[in-house]
Amino acid sequence: MNVLDAAYDTVHDYPGGAGPLAERLTRLNKDGERVPMSEAVLNSKVNPNTTSHHLTLAEADRLMGLTGDYRILHALAGTHGFVVQRVEAPETGSIIHALLVAAAAKGDLAETIAQVMADNRITGNESGRVSRDVMRVIAALVQVSQHAEAAAERGGA
Repeated sequence: MNVLDAAYDTVHDYPGGAGPLAERLTRLNKDGERVPMSEAVLNSKVNPNTTSHHLTLAEADRLMGLTGDYRILHALAGTHGFVVQRVEAPETGSIIHALLVAAAAKGDLAETIAQVMADNRITGNESGRVSRDVMRVIAALVQVSQHAEAAAERGGA
């Protein structure tokens, strides 16, 4: 997944979409007052076909913090040949649950590949779908690893 698609998906997969998220993205006006970003501006900033508005690094950082969705970070890392892993141990959940979530994500990836290969060719949009599903599998597998590390630190399962 490329970073532009990741930003778009982060905004549009947020509960309620761009509107509620835009309200949470504030900036300081010339009087030093905090004002929310408009939904239209946020949509333009994450639209890969728009050249007039761009998401800043600070805004991308804020988006990830507000949504808990780190696809932008994973996409940036993947573009440059890296994989990102959270450093702190998960506070809730279990390794079994994380493994089941990863297995479900892998199943979704297999289904996507079957769909895009039905006509024996892959379009750019289909490639993007595959990339997004691959990123979901990677993120889910990292969660399994994090739960294993947390269990080792606790001295148990």
